[in-house]
Amino acid sequence: MRFIADLHMHSKYSRATSPDMTPENLWKWSQLKGIKVIGTGDFTHPEWLSELKEKLEDCGNGLFKLKKKYRHDDIPASCISDMYFMLTAEISCIYSKNSRVRKIHSILLAPDFTVAGKINTKLSKIGNLSADGRPILGLDAKKLLKIVLDASDKTMLIPAHAWTPHFSVFGAASGFDSLEECFEELTPHIYAIETGLSSDPKMNWRLSQLDRITLTSHSDAHSPPKIGREANILDTEISYTSITDAIKTRKGFTGTIEFFPEEGKYHYDGHRTCEVSLSPEETIKNNYLCPVCGKKVTIGVMHRVSKLADRKDGFRPKDAPVFYSAIPLQEIISETLKVGVSSKAVQKEYFNLLEKLGNEFKILMDTPIEDIGKAGNAQIAEAISRMRKGEVHIAPGFDGEYGKIKIFEEVERKKTKGQARLF
Repeated sequence: MRFIADLHMHSKYSRATSPDMTPENLWKWSQLKGIKVIGTGDFTHPEWLSELKEKLEDCGNGLFKLKKKYRHDDIPASCISDMYFMLTAEISCIYSKNSRVRKIHSILLAPDFTVAGKINTKLSKIGNLSADGRPILGLDAKKLLKIVLDASDKTMLIPAHAWTPHFSVFGAASGFDSLEECFEELTPHIYAIETGLSSDPKMNWRLSQLDRITLTSHSDAHSPPKIGREANILDTEISYTSITDAIKTRKGFTGTIEFFPEEGKYHYDGHRTCEVSLSPEETIKNNYLCPVCGKKVTIGVMHRVSKLADRKDGFRPKDAPVFYSAIPLQEIISETLKVGVSSKAVQKEYFNLLEKLGNEFKILMDTPIEDIGKAGNAQIAEAISRMRKGEVHIAPGFDGEYGKIKIFEEVERKKTKGQARLF
C-alpha cells in the first residue's frame, strides 16, 4: 500500500513548540495533510509519554491509533482515513570527542511502550528528561546508539537534520566528516539519515559514503500546520516492522517529499545579525568573514555538502528513490490571494479545496490541474502547476533565517552596503 509517513516532530513539552501539539491535533492535521503514519515525538518526556498511553491504543503491529473519544469531528469527510502513530523521540547529545565539542541530534524509533520505557530508564540516569521534550544530554552519540540497540533489536536511530551547522552529524560547526567518525564500529546500525529542510537527496547523492544510506525526510514540526512539510513515501504493509525494514533496505521506500532546499534556514552561508547572505563562492572570496562586521559567518548546508562531496553536482546513483519538491498549500493560497498565511481568507479557501478534492498531498501531487481550477481559484491551479515543474523563485535561507519562496514574482537576496566589498 502506498502511503506517506512523517516521523519527526515535537510535542507541546518541547521548547519553542506550540501548545497545540497534542495527540488530538497530530491526528487532525495528519488527516488534513494526507499522512498515514506520524511520529509521536518526545516519548522521552514523562508527561507526554503518560498522555500517549492514555490517548492511544495499540494496533498490534507496532503502531497506535488515537482512541475515538479524542478524535476531532470538524474534518472534511474527503480527508478522513485510518492513520497511525509511531513512538518517536529526538535527543540532543552535547559532548567532547577528538578534542572538539560535538552537538548531535538523533531521532529514535521504538516499537512499543515497553521498549520506550527501557530507553527512558537508561537516559534518565544521564540527564533530566522532564526539562524538555527534546532532552539535552552529555552523552556520546555512539553511546546513545548502543543504549537504543540494547533496548530492542527493533529500534532505530536516525541522525536528525544531518547537515544543520550547529546540531547535526555532518554540521560544519560541531559535526563529523563521516558517519564512521561519529559512530565507529556501530556505524553499520545506521541505515538512514534525515536530510533536513536545507538539503535534498540531489545534494546528498554527491557523497559516495551515503550510497548505502536511505535518505529520509520529516517535518520536524513545532506546530500542527507544519506537519508534512517534508515526508516519506512508502509502499509496504502498514506496520512498524514493514516501515523500518523499508528504511533499512529501501525495498518499499519509494521516495520523499521535500522543501525546496534553498528555502531551508541554513542553505546558504551568512550572518543574520548583519543580514548578510553569501553563496559558498562568495564566502571563500571573503575569507569566511562577514563583509559588514568582520566576524566569522555561519557555514551553510550547500557549502558543507560541497566540501565533503566526492562527486559533481548532478550525479544520481542507480535506483535512487524519487523525490518531489513541494510548497505547503496554505502558502500557495496566501501568495495567490496576497494575504497572510494565517488569514481567514486563506483558511476558508484551504478548507474549500480539501472538502472538494481531498487531502493536501493529494491536491499538491496528484489531482489534475484542471480539477483544481474548477474547485477553486484558477491562479491557485496555475501556482500548483508551476510548483510541480519547479518554476519558483527563491532567495536562499541563511544563518537561521528561512529562505523566501515565491511562484509569481521574483525575490531578491538580502543586500547590504558591506556586500559591495565582495564584488
